[in-house]
Amino acid sequence: MKLTYMMPFILFLIIWPLEAFSQQTDTTSYTYQIELIDGSVLIGKIISEDEHTIQFLTNSNIEMSIPVEQVRKKERISGRIVKGQLWRSDPNRTRLFFAPTGKALKAGQGYFSVYEIFFPTVAVGITNYIAVAGGISLFPGSSEQLLYLAPKVTPVQADKFDLSAGVLLLKIPDEDETAGIVYGVSTYGTENSALTLGIGFAFAGGEFADKPVFALGGEIRVGRYVKLISENWLIPNSDVQVISAGIRFFGENLAADFALIHPLGSDIEGFPFLPWIGFAYNFGNK
Repeated sequence: MKLTYMMPFILFLIIWPLEAFSQQTDTTSYTYQIELIDGSVLIGKIISEDEHTIQFLTNSNIEMSIPVEQVRKKERISGRIVKGQLWRSDPNRTRLFFAPTGKALKAGQGYFSVYEIFFPTVAVGITNYIAVAGGISLFPGSSEQLLYLAPKVTPVQADKFDLSAGVLLLKIPDEDETAGIVYGVSTYGTENSALTLGIGFAFAGGEFADKPVFALGGEIRVGRYVKLISENWLIPNSDVQVISAGIRFFGENLAADFALIHPLGSDIEGFPFLPWIGFAYNFGNK
């Protein structure tokens, strides 16, 4: 069996035990950041609150009563407490490197991203279930640019499972017809580890391909600000299949990806990998 077709089983065997481990080390209750009027910032959990007092438990397991009039700002933040530290959620969790995951942008959330320098994209969550992304290529010296639009719906959003469907529309320069792919994608897992499976049918000139393209991705969090990611494409009727592996560094709003892509079965000479670089700034509600 070719390595490409073994990848689903390999990723499953890696991610499944990490998924079980993550359930033992993380807590899943909501985390809040409270900024006091003296500039102090507290991160932890709200035990109870009324119109006068917030009973608060910090990450250091210190319980305190905070008068409401001393609070400048209170916000729920996305993340988990791991061994007393706040591990913020990956702000770019709706994507692998290029392919979408099953996870949704919530209403008011969005991101501005740039892939391979020449492909900027803006995405916005219209509702908790519908998002729209789009952009235009920026090839230097070219009078014609590639236009792309990508609406996405996420009807299933469970604790560890998300299911989405969408379409990537491409307007090719000097062509009257559009091309693209209609897809469905699901993601199973947590912030620590997840597996993404996708299926899509390419189309061009009003006609669809006879066989689908499959996408398989995995992500494993290996540090407070670091994830390892793999994104792989199984293309029917082709001797070339695409595999990739790389790393994501992220903070509260910014994510940066670097990966190496290898086209299996190609006649590429010299260095056998193509570099992938992507950046995303995320904005909006947590």
